Amino acid sequence: MNSLYGHILTPQGFVHGLLRHAGGRITAIEGTPVDEAQARASTLPLLLPGFIDLHVHGGGGHDTMGAGDAALHIARTHARHGTTALLATTMTAPLGEIETALRALAPLCQARPAGTARVLGVHLEGPYINPGRLGAQPDFAITATLADVLALHALAPLRLVTLAPELPGHIELIVALRAQGFVVQIGHSAGSFEDGVAALAAGATGFTHLFNAMTGLHHREPGMVGAALAHAERAEIIPDLLHVHPGAIRVALRAIPGLYCVTDSTAAAGMPDGDYRLGRHTVTKCLGGVRLPDGTLAGSTLTMDQALRNLVALGLSVAEASRRTATIAAVHLGLADRGVLAPGAWADVVVLDASLQLQRVLIEGVEIDLEDAG
Repeated sequence: MNSLYGHILTPQGFVHGLLRHAGGRITAIEGTPVDEAQARASTLPLLLPGFIDLHVHGGGGHDTMGAGDAALHIARTHARHGTTALLATTMTAPLGEIETALRALAPLCQARPAGTARVLGVHLEGPYINPGRLGAQPDFAITATLADVLALHALAPLRLVTLAPELPGHIELIVALRAQGFVVQIGHSAGSFEDGVAALAAGATGFTHLFNAMTGLHHREPGMVGAALAHAERAEIIPDLLHVHPGAIRVALRAIPGLYCVTDSTAAAGMPDGDYRLGRHTVTKCLGGVRLPDGTLAGSTLTMDQALRNLVALGLSVAEASRRTATIAAVHLGLADRGVLAPGAWADVVVLDASLQLQRVLIEGVEIDLEDAG
C-alpha cells in the first residue's frame, strides 16, 4: 500500500493526514479536519482531485483530428498539467475525416498508456451545429439523425455530443440521444431563449463553452446565454480570461450551480508561439491566445492547472475551484469514482504547493514524470 501526506481535499473539506492507495484506488484517508486557510498557510502540500477536462482539441503540437499517435501525445501533455482524465474533442469536418479521427482515438479510449491522462471517450463537437455560429469550426455543419450518431459511436465511444437545438429534428434527437445514454450539450447555436429552454426540457444537460458561439443575452431577447443563466444546472466555461471576461464568469458562477471548467485547448497548448493545426484550420498562437487569420479566437492554450489558479485569482476558494475543475465534470458524465478524493475512488491526485503550482500527479495510483516530453 502507498500513501501521500499533506492537506487532502475530501468531499467534507480538508484533512491533515495520509491518503492511502493500492491497486489504483484510494483505500483510506486518515487524519484530522483542517480549514482551508490553515491548509494554505502550511508548508505541507495540498492534495486535490486530479483535473477532468471534457473539451480537449489538442496539446503538445498535436491535434485530435490528426492521425497516428496524436491523441497519445495530447493525453501525455495534459497529464503533465494535472489533467488525469479527459474527453478527446473533435472538430466539424466532412464525415469521412471525423470517422478517421474516431478510429485513431478508439484504442486510447480502451487502454491508458503510461504517463497519459485517461481518455474517457470522445466529445463530438460538430458537425451537428449551426452554420451561422461556427466560431472557429470549419464550414461543414450538417443536421443529424440518431442513426448518424450511433454510426460514429460504433467507431469510438462518444460520451458527450454538442449540437444546435434549433436545427430541424434536433429537439427530437436530444430525446433519443438521452434515451441511449449520451450526454448532450447545447452549443454553436443561433437559437433563441425558447429554443434553449426546449432543449433543456428535452434532456440536454449543459452548454458548450458558455457565452462563446451562441446567441448572447439581451434584455428583450435573452438568447441561449439567457436560457443557460436562467435554467441550466450545468455548463462548461473556458476560464483563460480571453474567451470570457472575468465579470461574465462571475455572473455565470452566481447563476449556474454546476458551472465547470474546460480548456478547449488546441495543439498550441504547452507549445511556443507559432502556427498549429486545428482540424482543417491553421491557427496562430501569440499573446497567450490562439486565433484564426481574421482574429477569431480558435480554442485556447489553457491547461487545467492554470484554470484552477485563474479561478482562485477571481476569488474562489481552492475547494470551490477544485469542484469546478474536477468534481462537477465527473458528475456531468455520471462518474462517481473520479473527481473526488474518497475511499473507493480512483487515486487520481494532483499535489500542489502553497502557490498552487503543480508538484506531483498520480493517475490511477501511478505517479507520472512531469518532465517527460512525450
